[in-house]
Amino acid sequence: MLRSSSGIREARKEKGSAQPRWSKKLGGLRFLKFIALFLDNYALNADGDVKGMFETAYRSLLKAHPDLKSLKKHSNLLESVPRNEEFKSLLGNPKNIKDCGKSVAESLMILPNRWHKLSETIDYSEQVQGLKEEVQRMLMAPIDNLLEKLELIDAIQRLGVSYHFEDEIDEVLQQIHKYHYTCDVQESDDALYTVALHFRLLRQQGYNIPSVDIFNKFKDNMGNFKESLTNDVKGMLSFYEATHMRVHGEDILDEALKFTTTHLESMAINLSPPLATQVSHALNRPIRKCLPRIEARQYFSIYQEYASHNEVLLNFAKLDFNMLQKQHQKELSHISGWWKGIDVATNLSFARDRMVELYFWVLGVYFEPQYSLTRKILTKIMCMTSIIDDIYDAYGTHEELELFTDAIKRWDISWIDQLPKYMKFCYKVLLDVFEEIEEEMCKDGRLYCVYYAKVAMKKLVQAYFEEAVWLKEKYIPTMEEYMSSALISCGYLTISTISFIGMGDVVTKEALEWVIKEPKIVRAASIICRLMDDVVSNEFEQERGHVASGIECYMKQYGVSKQEVHDEFRKQIMNAWMEINKECLKPTEVPVPLLTRVVNLARVMDLIYKDEDAYTHLGGVMVESITSMLVDPVPI
Repeated sequence: MLRSSSGIREARKEKGSAQPRWSKKLGGLRFLKFIALFLDNYALNADGDVKGMFETAYRSLLKAHPDLKSLKKHSNLLESVPRNEEFKSLLGNPKNIKDCGKSVAESLMILPNRWHKLSETIDYSEQVQGLKEEVQRMLMAPIDNLLEKLELIDAIQRLGVSYHFEDEIDEVLQQIHKYHYTCDVQESDDALYTVALHFRLLRQQGYNIPSVDIFNKFKDNMGNFKESLTNDVKGMLSFYEATHMRVHGEDILDEALKFTTTHLESMAINLSPPLATQVSHALNRPIRKCLPRIEARQYFSIYQEYASHNEVLLNFAKLDFNMLQKQHQKELSHISGWWKGIDVATNLSFARDRMVELYFWVLGVYFEPQYSLTRKILTKIMCMTSIIDDIYDAYGTHEELELFTDAIKRWDISWIDQLPKYMKFCYKVLLDVFEEIEEEMCKDGRLYCVYYAKVAMKKLVQAYFEEAVWLKEKYIPTMEEYMSSALISCGYLTISTISFIGMGDVVTKEALEWVIKEPKIVRAASIICRLMDDVVSNEFEQERGHVASGIECYMKQYGVSKQEVHDEFRKQIMNAWMEINKECLKPTEVPVPLLTRVVNLARVMDLIYKDEDAYTHLGGVMVESITSMLVDPVPI
């Protein structure tokens, strides 16, 4: 998952070969600071908004670091800055100057005071409370019209405010499951739409209602779905969304996915907004794979275009989004202060600076206000695992990696003297973060949680080391050997385990014992993580000399082409999603809030790694998502 962006281990061995001329002349100045000057000079042809963004970023940078004014003396070096593919790759391979500038500008503005100022907005808490009570009354009103109640629940969930009404939604869906089990509606224009929505909402809630009983009525005498269904775009879209709740063996939903996808793709070009936008969005990413907060931000503009939208609910959702965004900005201010304090750029200059991206990743796991503490904990841990990944992946020598692996196993600060200087710093910061976690857990009598977090971290580092050995020996493992290690080294077992810490009473020792043993749902999320990463990152990683990915392992073992491997991996990713769906059906092994964390981890991967490695290369989807989640409030 957290692959490093450049192979610099070899550069440590070849004196004088690590930096181009223009980089050497800049000496100790951070590369991104130089980029600020570069953009300041070369944004002249950009449009006004982009140029303004460059200028804002650079002013923020100068305010925080007055010493950067000395950069002006380096302006003559701009002529020697490479304007070729090498330079583009350093900036994340942008498609144009606008993409390039936006990514870098957002990265440059990651300063504690930036997030503090963003969080200074109007307090709408009283208005929000009133709207919330009104939505609650509508939700708990008697079910006089089944479709209207289903649509209300769907809108509440898609607009990102269902966390306010979890008990109420559960109660209403229990009633619907009990009294409207098969959704036996009369044939009408809304029949498919209603039945599919009913099925999806109940499956999302964990009810294992049989798909054959529900959807067989929409087949003809030949066993095919009726062609007349294709005249109902809204129903086809609802049916398409329902198919993504399928589990293994549901052939009727496999057929339905092909049927709805084929027809929706052909219909899309002839539709008008907002339905056209909704269909296009769904074909790219169905609701099941959407992060709730990202989906909410995108759904606001679609939902409000429908004449039938609920104005009270829409206003409540928008205000709630902005209020919660304020809290997230304050959390990011706290974390960025910690990050600035450890000064990774100076002490671990080879490591990627991805603090904000990792906070966004964690925000995908849980955005709800009650999880503030655990978001801070998990972000700090992920920042440290990203650094450690870079050490094993690109920087540390084999001898150094042996020492660090042993130090992690021992988990003892007295072992620090055995490590080289840069590892000493990393090791101490990691132990300090865990000490902070221990202090927080002690307050609630949950010190036992830290033991499982340490076990998960040790497993991760051991997997990193195993892959480093393979690289040193130029060994291409079998697919079985590869997956055994890769499903740990992708980090999702560790992240899943640590994500539980700080979630309160729902996390018992039994739940932690369950997660540390790599249950099916965690394994499925890890498969999605590892294989999606391999598909989009393979070419780049092999060019820079990385341990064999699943692509090479599968090709060697089975003698197939790269395209055939891609096709096989996509099938395995699809199967992993079906496994996740199955593990979320009642009765569940652990409480649903814990399973939701793992589902959300899989969703993060679908967002960031579907078409590109947007984490390593700061892809557009990452920048756009961070901006919409953490910078721009929803217009009221």
